[in-house]
Amino acid sequence: MQIIIDGINQTFEAKTQVRDRTLSRSRELIRHCANSIRATHRGDEADAQALLDTANEVAATMIAEAQQYPDVYHAGYTQDGLKELAEAHITQAIILRQPLPTPELLNIELAAYLNGMAEGASELRRFALDALRRGDVNRAEEMLERMDEIYSILVTVDFSSAITGGLRRSTDVLRGVLERTRGDVTTAVRQEAMRAALKQFEQRIDLE
Repeated sequence: MQIIIDGINQTFEAKTQVRDRTLSRSRELIRHCANSIRATHRGDEADAQALLDTANEVAATMIAEAQQYPDVYHAGYTQDGLKELAEAHITQAIILRQPLPTPELLNIELAAYLNGMAEGASELRRFALDALRRGDVNRAEEMLERMDEIYSILVTVDFSSAITGGLRRSTDVLRGVLERTRGDVTTAVRQEAMRAALKQFEQRIDLE
């Protein structure tokens, strides 16, 4: 019996070490992804890509080790890190007008990818508001269209939360962000139209 217990203890010890390293790497991964998204919003493409490259390396190492133990690999802390990686990649791709990376390319589970897509779409609100502050209504409208497109696609993924990793909750959050952004962009478009009409009126008065 002692031999059996000793073997179990050794396995648990090895698994605990992998879990601890995975948790640490997931936190590091989330940090790099958040910084990459911030750099993307600043327009610092080089810094954003460098941070994303580092995040990719951390994710690859984390995945390779965590997959030894399926319950560690599928644990919330592991998948949360990979979700953030998907979010960073998708946010960057949309803002830079690049094709979206696939789950296979990123080596990310489908549920983490879809939740990352939902959160990435929500991130576009910040970019749209920055565009409005610059007076770039067209760019803000472009971001709104992409948010709407992603939301319309995600609501069609109608499966159990256990399968999708709580995608419905992420989609509900996105819907709220989308509607607030739509209101902000609509207001800006109307103000732009009023300014244009006023300018035309002033020009006609000057000609008279």
